[in-house]
Amino acid sequence: MYEYELYRYTSAELIRRADAEREIGRARRTRRAARRTGRGDPEGKVREEDRNRFAPAA
Repeated sequence: MYEYELYRYTSAELIRRADAEREIGRARRTRRAARRTGRGDPEGKVREEDRNRFAPAA
């Protein structure tokens, strides 16, 4: 009986770990997709700190 309980505990722990790994993967894919949404824009993003880097053209 002890071996069976140990098996069930280990099995449940492995399932919990697999679920956690899946959630991490989903979060990574979501963040990656959010970063890639603006890549098709030909103008690109302009950040405030980049605006003052160059002098205005004459």
